[in-house]
Amino acid sequence: MTAALPDVARQTHQSLHLDQVGMANIPLRLRFQDQDISASATVTVDLSAEQRGIHMSRLYLTLEQLASQQPLDTSCLITLLNSLLETQQPGSQQLRLALRFDWLKKVPALLSDNSGWQRYPIELVAWQNDQGMQLLQRVEVLYSSTCPCSAALSREALAEVFREEFADHQALRPEDVARWLQQHASLATPHSQRSMARVELHSSLQAEQPLQLDTLILQMEKSLATPVQTAVKRTDEQAFALRNGANQMFCEDAARRLALGVEKLPHWQQAHIEVHHYESLHGHDAVAGKWLTRNGQSTAQPRWFR
Repeated sequence: MTAALPDVARQTHQSLHLDQVGMANIPLRLRFQDQDISASATVTVDLSAEQRGIHMSRLYLTLEQLASQQPLDTSCLITLLNSLLETQQPGSQQLRLALRFDWLKKVPALLSDNSGWQRYPIELVAWQNDQGMQLLQRVEVLYSSTCPCSAALSREALAEVFREEFADHQALRPEDVARWLQQHASLATPHSQRSMARVELHSSLQAEQPLQLDTLILQMEKSLATPVQTAVKRTDEQAFALRNGANQMFCEDAARRLALGVEKLPHWQQAHIEVHHYESLHGHDAVAGKWLTRNGQSTAQPRWFR
């Protein structure tokens, strides 16, 4: 076959301008932080009213080629935005690229010499329009939350039983109290649950500003103080129990802690915080959120719970 094949997408078409046309859930291999990452990509462009369609294969091949050539960082994202948008000229003026993947980090136990892989779901959304290039970095962190109300009720139940049992004792030796607590201190236990915090940072996309994923994760876990653990021994489990006892929190407390921590980070204009406590008492979740802006920026577009 030697005849030129028809390019139907180039046909003129007097209709409506489209905001987004492209492909979603593209399997992709990336190199991030010295790891080979299996990712999912979504890439879309706008389309003028005069053009019938876009050239999706050009987007696919360009994304596949460039993503494998350099590690994923801000410079890589800028190259991708420019090159992908170039494939759709002159019909498109805007492009949006979303990358989703799980990042595995090796984390140590609290006290012992154990360590294990912790999974962090990541989403990077970069886009280009007439106002420049923008970047959204979204991270999820799992942590443990002990309910302050449940803890207070458990302590009150323990105190009531203690008062009844020792009402006639004039003097108590510390070893007697310690022995009683060893036998009865767990007669009522506060409820705890695995919880999830999701934080996203919105900023301009600049090559000289590195991705903040690692810094953001460290700040989130420091603010919450009870990130979930991997391999543990009994000493680590006890240390984790002590951390939970010292950091009892409602979802409202967790959201406020995260907001204070995020405000310490540089290079962002808007941020969104979302926490979910997967209740062990109830069959529903407890949720809280906070939108942050910096330096007089306009209020972030609200994002609602998923």
